Amino acid sequence: MLEHGGRLLRAVHQYGIAREQWLDLSSGIAPWPFPIAPIPIHAWARLPEVEDGLEQAARVYYGVHRVLAVAGSQAAIQALPLLRPRCRVGVLGPCYAEHPHAWREAGHRLVELDEGQVEGALDSLDVLLLVNPNNPTGRCVPRQRLLDWQARLARRGGWLVVDEAFMDNTPQHSVVDQAGRGGLIVLRSFGKFFGLAGVRLGFVVAEAPLLQALAERLGPWTVSGPTRIVGQACLADTHSQQDQIARCAQASARLVALLADSGLPASGGCDLFQYRRDPSAARLHEFLARRGILVRLFDTPSAIRVGLPASAADEARLRQALQDYHKESA
Repeated sequence: MLEHGGRLLRAVHQYGIAREQWLDLSSGIAPWPFPIAPIPIHAWARLPEVEDGLEQAARVYYGVHRVLAVAGSQAAIQALPLLRPRCRVGVLGPCYAEHPHAWREAGHRLVELDEGQVEGALDSLDVLLLVNPNNPTGRCVPRQRLLDWQARLARRGGWLVVDEAFMDNTPQHSVVDQAGRGGLIVLRSFGKFFGLAGVRLGFVVAEAPLLQALAERLGPWTVSGPTRIVGQACLADTHSQQDQIARCAQASARLVALLADSGLPASGGCDLFQYRRDPSAARLHEFLARRGILVRLFDTPSAIRVGLPASAADEARLRQALQDYHKESA
């Protein structure tokens, strides 16, 4: 199993700090969950059925004609490499580690690329995959550039896989509305923006034959009945969505300022997290953890990712810890 954020129980045991005393900023999940819709008993008692309202709500939310609901975008990440013969896959890095892991495990040949290398390598690739905005750096590749890459790949039957797990806050940059184009596959995550990662829901938008092949690979009943009720309600709640976009943007701007004021300016980020490359990232991670603050540590390159504090008190706690670290390091 690969390393991920959100492993709070492990930190509880490792550092001997009670769970309720932790400030968990290790995952890029909005810290303000949407309210849970009432779940009727039939959602628990019956097998879930597609086209019960969830897919319709998702089509409206994303502005698309077809969509496949999956048990978190992770399910699609693991299944997509099984739908192609072994081929040459470019990965725009650094990247959410599950993407290259899944393609490598399926026997494909991977090529790690930075954004400046894509143009020169594209005609030698069968698949190009990236996260946009990127996890963990927050880098965002312009929409038109992605569509240009898709057109070049599609001429040879290639795929462009775009994981838009963190795109809900900035939908104007999305390419999801173009996912009817040949070979363009867009993954969307539900849990991050709506603050409900525990429901395990995601969506894939692509051409109909690919969605059908993916659905057959994943099998029936992949999304539970209660999850379908919750997802449909949240996707239709446009008022709360606008509030969440504004709240995340404001909190992200405050986090940027907080990091800069503490002498640890961000290297990148988006409206759900901030990212800092730092050769002393492991030391900073440990310093914060011993004070009950959990952030996400990356080894290659050495960096941390900091999620949004949920309240003014959480911001003040993080600020004090970072100032203490800066003083100790001076």
